[in-house]
Amino acid sequence: MPSHKIDLDTIQVVLQRSELDPRKVAEIMEDLRKQLAEQEEGTEEKAPPVKRMYVPVISDPEGRLGDEPLVGWVVQVPEDIPPAESLKKLYEAAYEHNVSKKGRKMPIETIGEACEMLSPKVTKELGVWIKTREPVEFVRSDNKIPLEKTDKRVKHGPRGQEAF
Repeated sequence: MPSHKIDLDTIQVVLQRSELDPRKVAEIMEDLRKQLAEQEEGTEEKAPPVKRMYVPVISDPEGRLGDEPLVGWVVQVPEDIPPAESLKKLYEAAYEHNVSKKGRKMPIETIGEACEMLSPKVTKELGVWIKTREPVEFVRSDNKIPLEKTDKRVKHGPRGQEAF
C-alpha cells in the first residue's frame, strides 16, 4: 500500500464536505493528531547509525613481522573503541559460536576459522563486522610516492598539454 502524505487541514475539509456531525469530525481530527504525534515520537527514538572503522587483522603465528608476505583479514568495529579491541570482539564471537550446538560439533580454534565460519548475526550483535571471509595479502608501503616521471606515467591533458 503506497504511503501518501496528506495535510490535516485537507482531511478536515473533506470530512466537513461529507456532511458528518461536527462533533464526529472533531473526534476524528483529534484521533489523527494523536496518531501523528505517536509516529513522530517513534521516529525520534531511532538512533543514528554507528560510525565504523576498518581494522586489518594480520596473521603472525610465529610472532615476527619480517620480509615475509603479510596475510590477514579486514574487520570493521565502531569508531569509539580502540582497534586492539577488535580481536577481543572476534574472540567473544568465536566463544558464542563454540558454546552453541553447531560450535560443539565444529569448534572455532583460529582467527581464520572465525572469519570464515562466524555468522554475521553473531558478529553484528557483538559490534564487529567481518569484511573479508578469505584471507587477503597485505602490501607493505613506505607511505611515499616517487616523484620521478617515467615514460609510462606521462599523461596528456587537453590540447596535448602535459598533465603532470
